Amino acid sequence: MDLLKYVQDSYVKENEIPNFSSGDTITVTYEIKEGVKTRTQSFKGVVLQRRGSGTTETFTIRKMSGAVGVERIFPINLPSIKSIELNKRGLVRRARIFYLRELTGKKARIKEDKRKPKA
Repeated sequence: MDLLKYVQDSYVKENEIPNFSSGDTITVTYEIKEGVKTRTQSFKGVVLQRRGSGTTETFTIRKMSGAVGVERIFPINLPSIKSIELNKRGLVRRARIFYLRELTGKKARIKEDKRKPKA
């Protein structure tokens, strides 16, 4: 067995996450430490990509804050992530939807996938 994989599996706490992919709208609730205090904050946006595998997997979320686009990259196994909630499934045909960055207004909408999710 690979020694690095063994150490990662024994020390990394895996979070319970729903099955989501690019184009889906999700809400990530995570904890922020500010000195001694901790507070929870949520980040709701569209998943642009999922990248990597295993314990090093990450995903990128984009939301519009006013007229400015904000992107955030989260590791899947980040200990400060409290929950990931799937708000709606998006119907896209690509794994990485970076073309969404240049679109504005109605063009930036993603069609909702109304099919039942696979079990």
